[in-house]
Amino acid sequence: MIDPLPATPALPRDLLGRPLHDLRISVIETCNYRCPYCMPEGLTPDETALDRASRLGFDEIETAVRAFARLGVSKLRLTGGEPLLRRHLPDLVARLAAVPGIEDLALTTNGSLLAGQAHALRQAGLQRLTVSLDALDPAMFRSLSGGRGNLDDVLAGIAAAEAAGFRSIKVNCVIQRGLNEDQVLAIAGHFRGTPHVPRFIEYMDVGNCNGWRREGVVPSAELRDRIHARWPLRSLTPTYRGEVATRHGYEDGAGEVGFVSSVSDPFCGDCHRARLSADGQLFTCLFAARGQPLREHIGHGEDALAEHLAGLWRVRADRYSEQRASAPADRKKIEMFYIGG
Repeated sequence: MIDPLPATPALPRDLLGRPLHDLRISVIETCNYRCPYCMPEGLTPDETALDRASRLGFDEIETAVRAFARLGVSKLRLTGGEPLLRRHLPDLVARLAAVPGIEDLALTTNGSLLAGQAHALRQAGLQRLTVSLDALDPAMFRSLSGGRGNLDDVLAGIAAAEAAGFRSIKVNCVIQRGLNEDQVLAIAGHFRGTPHVPRFIEYMDVGNCNGWRREGVVPSAELRDRIHARWPLRSLTPTYRGEVATRHGYEDGAGEVGFVSSVSDPFCGDCHRARLSADGQLFTCLFAARGQPLREHIGHGEDALAEHLAGLWRVRADRYSEQRASAPADRKKIEMFYIGG
């Protein structure tokens, strides 16, 4: 039994008793890839594109983080779109790393621009990196990025991150039936013997433009069995309650892999994450239909914002993944690239 996250009466809990612990901040909604499961070419809604003035500025983001930290948030993750497209991102990282209460600061990227920015991000105070990598076959990788990605750029980015001092990098792999299943052993094998951790993610129905079908999901149990048959695995204890990936180590000590099973084994009951979009909307679920606008409240300052956020969190009741089977097929959901994964 894992001990529950610490909380005090002053910290809000939602209607299901879940505290607010993690915040994911989308610093930009655009991307230089067009991955079909996230931002398919020609199918993304026009209204999701923002001009520069519509995005939160660094002062606004810092004010928001200070307010969230007062409510119990200690883990931040910067996302996009592709966050490395946001100009002067290391400046923002340095500001957020200095916020009292923030203990963990991470970033998720497709890795294509990482080689040129890894050192500056590390120097600014970024602690952890997650890189998306859905195939090790160059032609398949390019196809899965919408014809825009170069595998060598991503591998160079990972190497640059290692040189900059990022010791253990998480590598996110979205696996789809009949598309890149054959890459699982290649990816696992590539990172065996390193401190890096591949995490195999079930294809999810995030948003409405990716044409999701349940038949495209490869359950994590199936992927785990494939890897176990080649390199025996053993279960590992979660690092913390609410960790999205289940952890498995190689029995020979050559590292670990993770599995994110939102479809086959939902983990809504331990979800303590909120998401802040690039234009300042709060989303309390990855599968939410709409957000709560915060920009005006951010303008009123940290104190007022913290009070407003606490009220919003206390009425949260999201548990979409547990209700997926009974949800209407045409239910509108925000697109993943707009709020980060």
